[in-house]
Amino acid sequence: MNATSPAPARRAELLAAGAATVTVVLWASAFVSIRSAGAAYSPGALALGRLLAGSVALGALCLVRREGWPPRAAWRGIAISGLLWFGFYMVVLNWGEQQVDAGTAALVVNIGPILIALLGSRLLGDAMPPRLLAGMAVSFAGAVAVGLSMSGEGGSSVLGVVLCLLAAVGYAAGVVAQKPALGRASALQVTTFGCLVGAVVCLPFAGQLVHDVADAPASATLNVLYLGVFPTALAFTTWAYALARTTASRMGATTYAVPALVVAMSWLFLDEVPALLTLAGGALCLTGVAVSRSRPRSKAVRGAGTRTTSPHPPADEQACPADRP
Repeated sequence: MNATSPAPARRAELLAAGAATVTVVLWASAFVSIRSAGAAYSPGALALGRLLAGSVALGALCLVRREGWPPRAAWRGIAISGLLWFGFYMVVLNWGEQQVDAGTAALVVNIGPILIALLGSRLLGDAMPPRLLAGMAVSFAGAVAVGLSMSGEGGSSVLGVVLCLLAAVGYAAGVVAQKPALGRASALQVTTFGCLVGAVVCLPFAGQLVHDVADAPASATLNVLYLGVFPTALAFTTWAYALARTTASRMGATTYAVPALVVAMSWLFLDEVPALLTLAGGALCLTGVAVSRSRPRSKAVRGAGTRTTSPHPPADEQACPADRP
């Protein structure tokens, strides 16, 4: 029996992949902006300024699209992700990166996707196909190479390492909490109200933000606004759109492209020429992402022809309907 045309599913897969690409590019650009704005803004003030700018942009978009309040069933995931990811993660990461060199921060924070995979498998029932695991292993090796090549450019402290580790945990827990909420509310609703929760969590830094705005150069303040509108409002929305259409584990693996893009952007915009080990590590990161998002040849061939109507599709297809051919 012939199945329906795979074109709609393929289109949905391409849209999700495009959304994920927008996310990782903008998140990579955030590291360049944070490096600039961080010289004039304290960690908490930078996080609050970024979240306030993001909340204004997202709120305006919600009004234009006439998005209402999220359903009650989605609020638990929104609140947890807003607290841990939008709020806690941003403050702790900003603080940690002031205590350790860039290489150490990259090494520690990049355990986040591994934690997402473990938590997603345990709490969400995410499938862990061999290609995903292999791709994550290759990407993590690349992240280690990038981190080692960047180490030694600054001091490191136990406090800084602990803060970066807490940031990774908050990031992973926030992503896993966000996933169920996306089954009950739109990506825009989940992102908007998660950003608002994060802003409320960071309100104790309001006094410091006012002080920093008064003293900061215009370029630093523009970087804060950029962080709020693009890497936060836009990138977190495209992330939520893609996450709603695949598993948390697969999306977490996709973020391993960020270190490679950061290396390229730092080279282009900051004239920071990367070492050969840095370039090799970035290439490994991208290779691992490609492996983690690839599909077995047999599945692709099957999707190109006639499909059966088996009532029991493979486990990875059950978990990732958007990844079907």
